[in-house]
Amino acid sequence: MLRHAMTTAFLALTVAVTAASCANEPKIATEPGDQKKAVLNEKDPENTLVIETKTGKVLIALRPDIAPKHVERVKKLAREGFYDGIVFHRVIPGFMAQTGDPTGTGAGGSKYPDIEAEFSLAPFERGTVGAARSQSPNSANSQFFITFQRTPHLNGQYTVWGKVVEGMTNIDNVKKGSQQDNGQVADPDKMLKVYILADAK
Repeated sequence: MLRHAMTTAFLALTVAVTAASCANEPKIATEPGDQKKAVLNEKDPENTLVIETKTGKVLIALRPDIAPKHVERVKKLAREGFYDGIVFHRVIPGFMAQTGDPTGTGAGGSKYPDIEAEFSLAPFERGTVGAARSQSPNSANSQFFITFQRTPHLNGQYTVWGKVVEGMTNIDNVKKGSQQDNGQVADPDKMLKVYILADAK
């Protein structure tokens, strides 16, 4: 739903659930590894994704411990230069900023096959990075979203593959869309350059 279907179904779900009680916690599909301990190795250049925006750099600690397939895909795409110049096509104030679609429509992806879900106990908090998908749990590809605040209704429903550890204010500054337009952004901001910190020159 945080792919093309996020335009309709996901957004409707989000607007409704965000305002509602979070008493009904979603069921966790899988529990790989020890997810009670948030393993964020901020000093591991090989597992740190850097996003350069117009206002500065964003550093994301990747989570191969809970989402190895998703992390592998993100690193592969970053190293191919896939993400350079891709826009934040859907940005909803108080919720999330979505990017990773080369078409800028919410319907696109990479040339590689979709990835099976790697749901975990890792919670969606401010700066959590999740894999965008359609209604099918196993439809994540290249798109992802970064949450602006704690969003527990997403827990166990989307694969968490990273967490912003530096530069979250630069995501806060990304141009916003509106709920009336399903968060779609006119003349959106871009990820200028995306790379793995270990590859920085």
